[in-house]
Amino acid sequence: MHDSQAVDHLLMQGNTGSGVWADPAYRSEEMEAKLHDLNLKSHIHRKGKRGKPKTDQAKGSNRTKSTVRVRFEHIFGAQANDMGGTLVRTIGLVRARARIGMKNLACNMRRLCQLGRINPHPA
Repeated sequence: MHDSQAVDHLLMQGNTGSGVWADPAYRSEEMEAKLHDLNLKSHIHRKGKRGKPKTDQAKGSNRTKSTVRVRFEHIFGAQANDMGGTLVRTIGLVRARARIGMKNLACNMRRLCQLGRINPHPA
């Protein structure tokens, strides 16, 4: 199932966020109506259409949205590309959660090392 088909499960009542940040696969009139009904602000990227390129305003809007999304997309990309992909091959939910937790821990430790190289603390 594509992520955009499971979006209803992500739009929970207890979610304290005020907006939805997503790529163009989520943009549709139906999705915009759902977000409006739930009082959520849409930060979904604009799509380009064949024969009708995006306007400069849409490009600028997407660029602004990307500055927020990039902070999280790198994390998912690192886990999917560098840490064995997105498929979890375990038996049982407890083991799957543990494996995902270990991936998150490894990703955070790697990021800490990267940040230490960028901004080393004086001795």
